[in-house]
Amino acid sequence: MWQLYQFPLCPFSRKVRLTMAEKGIAVELVRVSPWLDDDDFADLTPAKQTPVLVEASKGIVLIDSTAIAEYFEETVDRAPMIPGTAPNRAEIRRLVSWFDIKLYQDAVAPLMHERMLKRLITREPPDAQALRRAMTAIDSHLDYLDYLLDHRRWLAGPVLTLADLAAAAQLSVADYLGGIDWRGHKQTVDWYAVMKSRPSFRPLLGERMEVIMPPAHYDKPDF
Repeated sequence: MWQLYQFPLCPFSRKVRLTMAEKGIAVELVRVSPWLDDDDFADLTPAKQTPVLVEASKGIVLIDSTAIAEYFEETVDRAPMIPGTAPNRAEIRRLVSWFDIKLYQDAVAPLMHERMLKRLITREPPDAQALRRAMTAIDSHLDYLDYLLDHRRWLAGPVLTLADLAAAAQLSVADYLGGIDWRGHKQTVDWYAVMKSRPSFRPLLGERMEVIMPPAHYDKPDF
């Protein structure tokens, strides 16, 4: 069986978990804390970053969430996540990159640093200015999602794709950390409510990070 080395608030691990669940692939979760010294985990990935996916019986080690998603796109026919023509697939990949890089760097990573890592590691209070910048950035990204959903049923077109999974994975972590004001973003709220209702998403919403609790609306589809 596949083993996924991850921790509950890793958005990239969440993307992999959503992809595997949508494709019906069983996986065992292995909890790691990449910010701690762990020689066994470092042996799997010199970068010491999650996610890492391992199939020990076949000697397979996969690193990087997009590489993992592309691996299953090539090897599992069920529920294609990068479908369509070459331009369609290019648009999906563009959006995945946007959410994994821009949304993460602008907003999700700062929220994780201020509200997760500081609490777990340094015991420092969060920086209010950094939080405000992150939340302002989130709002701008929600504006962009609203724009996409004004013109499309799903983020990249008429069907669910890896772009939706990547965006929802990032937003779910930001929402857990109390970094999203959903008001004024009806298109994105309606889309995210559908994402939260999918069977693939429900296990993520039931997990909790020690000493850090999400807002009351976090796991409710009708938020």
